[in-house]
Amino acid sequence: MKKILFILAVVSFITAGNQTLNAQDFPKMDVSPMDAATFPVNPKNWRNSNKMVKVVYSRPQLKGRSMDKLAPKGKVWRTGANEAAEITFYQDVVFGGANVKAGTYSLFSIPNDGKWTVILSNQINLWGAYQYDQSGDVVRVEGTVSSLDTSVEAFAMLFTGEGTTPTFHMAWGTTLVSVPMSAQ
Repeated sequence: MKKILFILAVVSFITAGNQTLNAQDFPKMDVSPMDAATFPVNPKNWRNSNKMVKVVYSRPQLKGRSMDKLAPKGKVWRTGANEAAEITFYQDVVFGGANVKAGTYSLFSIPNDGKWTVILSNQINLWGAYQYDQSGDVVRVEGTVSSLDTSVEAFAMLFTGEGTTPTFHMAWGTTLVSVPMSAQ
């Protein structure tokens, strides 16, 4: 009897350590998938690791909803979906007229008619803006707001420009927010 119990214990121990995974054990694709934008942008050499800046964010979709409901005017917004967007500067830059040291920051914004406040915070690894604390702000700059001819369904970010003077853009619906940058 002791041998049988011992064998059952060993078999249980061995099988417990070899848990099999099934496709159902993995999470479904997020409806607001993560994306990244970098500068410089070179479609012929996208593997270039000598970047000035990279932003990682999630892309919420309008799906017939109002942008004001998803990114309320006058309130701090995570600038995307899910985790707060994170922007990494690989060198010291001037972002919207403010000096910013190389490093990684959370990217928040405050949407308003005609202007958006774009915030870089030293609080990183946050879910949404729920724990946002203004005392962590590194800089607040004003983004120039303009209108797009066609609507952008999924929130998007990109960099344009040449050399060491890119412009950071965020687009959603027919709203385009732009912040100039330059190397220090």
